[in-house]
Parts: sequence; C-alpha cells; structure tokens
Amino acid sequence: MEKKLFWLLAAILVIALAACGGGPGGGPGADDAEPAENTAAESDVEEAAEAPEAEEETAADEETAEGEMELASELSVYNWAEYIDDQILADYEEAFGVTIIYDTYASNEDLLSKLQAGATGYDVIFPSDYMVSQMIELGLLHEIDTGQLSNWGNMDPDFIDAPFDPGNQHCVPYQWGTTGITYRAGNEFFEENPPDSWAYLFEPELLEQYADGGVNVLNDQRELLAAALAYLGYDMNSTDRAELEAARDLVLEAKPYWKTFNSEDYDNSLLIPDEVVMSHAWSGDAALAYWETYSDEAEDGNWYYAIPQEGAVKWLDNICITASTERYETALHFMNYLLGAEVGATITNFTYYASPNEAAKEFILEEILNDPSIFPPPEVEANLNWLVEVGDAIFIYDEMWTAIKG
Repeated sequence: MEKKLFWLLAAILVIALAACGGGPGGGPGADDAEPAENTAAESDVEEAAEAPEAEEETAADEETAEGEMELASELSVYNWAEYIDDQILADYEEAFGVTIIYDTYASNEDLLSKLQAGATGYDVIFPSDYMVSQMIELGLLHEIDTGQLSNWGNMDPDFIDAPFDPGNQHCVPYQWGTTGITYRAGNEFFEENPPDSWAYLFEPELLEQYADGGVNVLNDQRELLAAALAYLGYDMNSTDRAELEAARDLVLEAKPYWKTFNSEDYDNSLLIPDEVVMSHAWSGDAALAYWETYSDEAEDGNWYYAIPQEGAVKWLDNICITASTERYETALHFMNYLLGAEVGATITNFTYYASPNEAAKEFILEEILNDPSIFPPPEVEANLNWLVEVGDAIFIYDEMWTAIKG
C-alpha cells in the first residue's frame, strides 16, 4: 500500500496541498466489487419495495415484504455514459419485472436540449447541480416527496437541502466529485512539472511542450468556461460579459494546442490507450484510467490527477424524475432503489466517484474511501466551488460556447 500511495504523497508534498493527486490508493477492480453487487439485490431491493405503490394499469406485479407492488412494465432512464453498473439495472429488472430502457448523454446541455426539443419518453434523469435549478425554472422536473422514500435516511446531511433544490422537492443526490487535470504519469515533462495550475491547460508556452502528445478538454460549456474563469481570477459562476469574453479569448488561444473536445468516453478512448498525455477531467474518470492501466510489476498506473491551485469545480449529480413522465410511481420506486446502502456502494465501486450516501460507506471499498482524489481532504475541499444557475447570463455562455466550438 505504501508504494501505491507514493506518487500521491509526493504530488501533495510538491504542491503543498494546493492540488490533490489522483489515482486510488488501492486496487478496486471487477472482482473486488462483486460482494456489493451480489448483495445489492438482496437487501436494497427489499428496501426499495417499501416505496409507494404505482397507479399504472399496464404493470408488472412483484411480491414484496410490503405486499403486492404494482409497477409499470418499462422505465426509461437517461444517464451519463458509464455512470452505473449494468448489474444494478439487471438486478432491478429481475427483482421487479420492470424493463429498463437505458440511454446516455455527454453533457448537461445535451440533456437539456433533448428535453426542450420535446422528448417526452424519459422518466428518470441525472442532471448536475446548476442544471437542476435551471430545469426547475423551466418546469421540466416532477416534484417529489422524500417522505415517501424509505431509503432517504441513508443520505449524508451535507448533501441534502442544496441551494439549487431547497428541501429536495425535485431531486435526490446521486454521485459527487471534482473537476481537475489528469496527466500521463510517465511523461518526462510532468515528472518535473506536475500540473498544479489551470495554466497547463490554457497557456500556449506550456502547452507547446507536451501538446504533440495530445491534450483533451471536456466538451462541456460550463466546466470549460469555469476553469478559464478560475485561472483568470474570476468567479467560476461569473455573469459579467467582459469576464466571460476574457475566458472565451483564453480558450481560443489554447484551442489550437488541443487534440479533442471529449467528455463522453475520453477515459476509455483517450486516457487508457494513451492517445493523449493530459486531459481536463472528472475525478472518477481519472481514477478509472489509473486502475485500468495499473501494473502489478510497477505498482503504479499511468494516470495521475491534480486539482489546480486556483480552485476547481465541486459538483453533485442528482436523480430526478421528468415532469412529462407517465410512470411516476415506478420512477420513484427506482429512485428509492438507487438510494439503498449497498446499491449506492456498488455505484461508487464501479464509477470511482464519491457517494453522498452515508450508509453506503460501510460497503464502499476501503481503497476508495481513503483516496483523497475521490474524497478530498478539508484543505483541498475548501478551494472547491459549486456551479450555480446563472439566469439570463446563460445566453452569454451560449454565445461564448458557439464561438469556441465554431
């Protein structure tokens, strides 16, 4: 364990806790996660059965501890790519006779565009914090009553009653994490210059020293502009046009050095096969890349993770039900199922993202719980900020993004 943590401790020492090194301090893998997967359908499925009975006439009946539970025959789930263990869905289908129709998106803006375009077939969605408040304002989310969720008591109090959804009237927490920089461990430049600043993503004089190896940025409007704003010393939720234009210009200066805009599958398509040497990244994707490239012989993986000293985004993704759903009771039942302690742990053991489910910590792998790139220490967390809804300034963001992607 000490050898596996060496690179992490060294990174923290070098940057004096201004950034947090990534890559779990242990070795979670498919075999390690099996106990949580095997038990999830045993205890948490029983807890999920305590959710309210459904009213749909076209339903699949399932005997539970609470009696006869009537659920819809299908449920449409729209989630981020690679953001849940397929076994969790299979367990739910087997236990309750509900077929999960599963689809994925790459960004909050993609999700919003799909719903605003009139897509009405989705029941359960997973928007991030700032997008929740925007969707509430647009009337796209169904109200919920957490008193009807038997697993609601599993939640960490720090993640409930968030400012983007006071009283959790529309959504419940799913996973949380940070946004930083992941970089190739074996790269000669980074061995002496760990990227502890957003300058490594935006400054041409730095980029030209490693850009030939490939640099990726998240194809995410708010995330990329937040990083640029932070580097310039501005609020990551700025609504000031001049500041946003400065962030746009910074991005455009760096853009020629970037290989790709990818937020959907960059961990598998770019990081793990070493198609890039650095990427703007979400913490769980960096951790996944670390372990997928881990070598027992070297006792190390290929990818490290740093939180820049200027500050970074701390985000919370949420489980919500669409306003247009015709299967509300079944959606609420599925929501409650995902809040189960062992199901919550299985999700984190698969995604490498932190869980807001306090009861799940008993079943989360110790290597993940003890990894400061997944659960940041207080001194790092103090430099993290939520993205919040920016009101009419979203039109300025859209304008800047169009210029960036044009």
